[in-house]
Amino acid sequence: MRPLRRFALPLPLIGTSLVVVLGAACAGFMSGGSASTGENDGPVNQGAPLPPRTDGNVALGREVFHFETFGNEGFFTDALRLPAGMMAAGVTPRQMLALGVNINLDSVPAQIRASLTSNPASVLDNPAMVIALLNANSVIGMPVKDSNRDGVLDIARGDKVGTSCALCHTLARRDAVYSAPNGGSIGRREDGLAVHNLNFGKIAATAANSRALYPLLQLSLAANGGKTLGRAPTGLTENSSEAEVDAYLSNPQFYPVGMFDDTFDGNGDPMHITPLFRQDLAGPFGSEGMIARLDNFSNVVYTGLFDPTNLTTPGGRAFLMKLGGAAGVEIADDYVKVLAETGVTGYPFVRLAPSPKAGTEDAPLGIRVGDRELFAMNAYLVQLPAPAGSGGNDQGRALFATAGCVSCHNTSQARPVPTTIVAMKTIFPGDSPDTLAQRMPPLNPVVNTANSIFDDKMAVVNASLRGEKRGIALPLLLDLARKPVFLHDNSVASLDELLSPSRGSSAPHPFYISNGGDRAATVAYLRGLDTRSR
Repeated sequence: MRPLRRFALPLPLIGTSLVVVLGAACAGFMSGGSASTGENDGPVNQGAPLPPRTDGNVALGREVFHFETFGNEGFFTDALRLPAGMMAAGVTPRQMLALGVNINLDSVPAQIRASLTSNPASVLDNPAMVIALLNANSVIGMPVKDSNRDGVLDIARGDKVGTSCALCHTLARRDAVYSAPNGGSIGRREDGLAVHNLNFGKIAATAANSRALYPLLQLSLAANGGKTLGRAPTGLTENSSEAEVDAYLSNPQFYPVGMFDDTFDGNGDPMHITPLFRQDLAGPFGSEGMIARLDNFSNVVYTGLFDPTNLTTPGGRAFLMKLGGAAGVEIADDYVKVLAETGVTGYPFVRLAPSPKAGTEDAPLGIRVGDRELFAMNAYLVQLPAPAGSGGNDQGRALFATAGCVSCHNTSQARPVPTTIVAMKTIFPGDSPDTLAQRMPPLNPVVNTANSIFDDKMAVVNASLRGEKRGIALPLLLDLARKPVFLHDNSVASLDELLSPSRGSSAPHPFYISNGGDRAATVAYLRGLDTRSR
């Protein structure tokens, strides 16, 4: 299979200096698909309004973003056994930073901070310092909880390590005292930024029981005739060894750096990590646009992705059955076998009372964490500022506004992105899917285009769950100068490549600028976009 990447950029580009594939289709993909003209150019039809958002307390939202686990420390410590694996492997701070993990300088103990200045190697190359930094809650996105309730955080004495949103969405570049090449930093936190160099696959492979991630791996299921969707040539099974799972997770060809598999569908479809700043401008949520409300997206992360053992509960099984029929049932049954074989007990770890909205977007797995915390994080994420753009170009702005880009995208990045889902055939003309399974409406059939991984992410999990089409949600066009790869599957190495006709007429996002100078101007414009752009 040929590799691809995540959706993060402009859709159509049409004009006299452009080579355009399906330009008319893209320009008309929205009802009344013409673009407005003027200072705030963009599609005339901005899409259907999303449900109203409820915001809570910003200060509480900041704490939730960084430290709330809702009990997932049980999964990460007792099921995945990440701390045990790190200690057994003798992981050092330098090695952890090389995997894209960041460390909050403001919470590093004073003695360690002094050593970072006077004798950096004594900290960076000492495995004991990983434990010390974890106990100080300095490792961003890996909060330690006082599980034994003795008033002291110490993972060597029974306290547990969980995870939070900050792992994938906070950097520590500001005032950094050390930065690993192409990795993380020890510095002050910058919340909401995508951690493009986070090697989550390798981090998970370091755990002592990576098989506990079974529903989030690329699987080969009997219900699907042993076939598999993903980057790896073969899928894993409930009988795969720890070494085989580790080999999958640690292989960047199968689980690339900067990506996270956010669907429990048995497909190997990690997507590029996206930013979480200015979420008032984003939505619908997920690269496939499955979720209409920000707090509902956060709830799925906490109840399913941060503790996939909830998929074995009645509510989790019902959701898997809804998504995949017999394949969903097989995933749940096989997962129970894996957990038993690896000695995992006491799950689920994120334990909540059944929700009255079980089976809906509010509680797809039958449970929902507290609205107080979810709404507080809404408030925090919508007020996080987007970074300033880098550069800019007036000629590029004119090309963007007049060449067709605004039939899908807005020029003003202070304006919410259009809420329309772009149909798969429009964004990916090479889409020619086979039907793999039928599903109950409003879900579309499970379909997949062979020899492409671009659509794997949307084969099972897509916006048809809320009555929409299988396709792509429009992204924020912000912080693009820092983005190393483009499209949700990481398949395009640069903005210039994204807009170059050399990628071919059937490639995803085939909207090109043929003139090199015009393309360079448009790239400069895109790199300069921020919420002040008009």
